[in-house]
Amino acid sequence: MTQSITDYTAQIARIRKLAQEKDVLILAHNYLNDEIQELADITGDSLALSIAAAETQKGVILFCGVHFMAESAAILAPDKIVLLPNMEAGCPMADMVTPEGIQQMRAKYPGAPVVAYVNTTAATKAASDLCCTSANAVKVVNSLREDEVILVPDRNLGSYIASKVDKVCHLWEGCCPIHAKLDADTMGECLSAHPDAISMAHPECTPEVLEQVDHVLSTGGMLEFVRNSSHSTFVIATERGIACQLREDNPTKTFVFPDYEFVCEDMKRVTIDDVERCLNTFEHRITVPEDIRRDAHRALARMLAIPRD
Repeated sequence: MTQSITDYTAQIARIRKLAQEKDVLILAHNYLNDEIQELADITGDSLALSIAAAETQKGVILFCGVHFMAESAAILAPDKIVLLPNMEAGCPMADMVTPEGIQQMRAKYPGAPVVAYVNTTAATKAASDLCCTSANAVKVVNSLREDEVILVPDRNLGSYIASKVDKVCHLWEGCCPIHAKLDADTMGECLSAHPDAISMAHPECTPEVLEQVDHVLSTGGMLEFVRNSSHSTFVIATERGIACQLREDNPTKTFVFPDYEFVCEDMKRVTIDDVERCLNTFEHRITVPEDIRRDAHRALARMLAIPRD
């Protein structure tokens, strides 16, 4: 951050004043830059933010995240104005599957329902039967009566789900480029260097990484686990933005990341200046055509209807 502390403090005050005046709820994913998370009304993983978008009484949702997240908010809250501060913030994994691809999978595996990870476009959600997040994926798949299921687009999350359910899982060959590039050797070196640490990894990591760690958890699951743990040191295998909330919740605990550039450039595109500009201009409103929104809403609503723990 190049601006002075005084200028930064003044900018944060302006943003909060604008948000209050314009009835704006600011949501931020756990992978955003620290300063974005610190000014947000709610931070969380995809599931927590989806629920917040669906339940808010605010008239405007400013979604500090990537495009598919803002789309999900627009799907769940069609009566709200949904804003995305930076239109360049996308998700490579979300672009790895299309409705046409889903049609091909359905033809290959007739009768198998399609479960779409929320890291997908609105059109892909609309072509699916229901959605899941990394936090509830196993529960969602177990809720289905069918013995076979199609999982899109993340092969690593899909492989993890398959290891936890008594169903035949047909996987789409997509992935998160950031999580998928963490190799087993790098993870192993980190664990060897910190033998007393509790280790956890996001299910978007490869099976070779997941089999080395103590716990496989969503970002929200990681935050909850660490808050409730008496342990002092943790190895974390997910995007480094999660460290902001980990440190805030647990100031006396130590967090170690593998020696790997665990940074999502798309998540980091959203800046404080983007947020302030967006609040001033209401630019980058995210909308979803009603025919797509209706079917995508059905898939998301089926997910949200599954009881939470």
